[in-house]
Amino acid sequence: MELSLAFSPCPNDTFIFDALVNSKIDTEGLSFTVYLEDVQTLNEWALAGKIDISKISYGVWPSVMDHYDLLRSGGALGMGVGPLLITQKEKKDIDINNATVAIPGEHTTAHFLFSMAYPNAKQKIFKVFHEIEDAVIQGKVDAGVIIHENRFTYAQKGLYKLVDLGAFWEETLHIPIPLGGIVAHKRIDKAIVQKLDQLIKKSIEYAYLHYPHISEYVKMHSQEMSESVMRQHIDLYVNKYSLDLGEDGLIAVRKLEELRVKTIDHRR
Repeated sequence: MELSLAFSPCPNDTFIFDALVNSKIDTEGLSFTVYLEDVQTLNEWALAGKIDISKISYGVWPSVMDHYDLLRSGGALGMGVGPLLITQKEKKDIDINNATVAIPGEHTTAHFLFSMAYPNAKQKIFKVFHEIEDAVIQGKVDAGVIIHENRFTYAQKGLYKLVDLGAFWEETLHIPIPLGGIVAHKRIDKAIVQKLDQLIKKSIEYAYLHYPHISEYVKMHSQEMSESVMRQHIDLYVNKYSLDLGEDGLIAVRKLEELRVKTIDHRR
């Protein structure tokens, strides 16, 4: 059986799915047409029901949950993994409510967490995540919300961290931050979905068996990163919650779901 599978080219996702999509483990009769895209594109595709199995931002989960089931494996949750709000050092006293701020996609968890911290921000500009750091450096925006590998590079480029946007979540709720999860469309048979969940877990276990070696598949999609940055990325975003959400992971997802639904309803 062939299924469409979409995730990002970031090292955490390619690390997780490498063994599965490259048949390094027994896929038990399943094969995959693979698409690698930025997270906002993945969210939009999920909203359109385009992909069978996909990585999404948890920020979009309440909007797609009627058509997708959430898998327990393959996601990104944790403590200290939240997006960062950055600017140029000379602008560290900036008024964010009236500043131009680049956000990595409207439906991302990063946008949701930014909106919790700055509900009155008026000038948000949505960009692909890897464009945000340069937009801040070049002065195209006053500030930016960064995710993924930019967490490890912004300081080297002379940028200044204004706020860790995950801190509010962690300090008030004391639960992991749900960044991204894996969903399977409800058109797929439940038994296949359960098999997929186990196969993704096996794929991660295979990757860990060979870690800290970085596979060619991960390198191929992270061409501008050093291996040390790739490992920092994997170490931060791939953890016990990637193997299985667990009870505290599910609680975190439900809390974000509850808050996100309230936000959506309030806008209506």
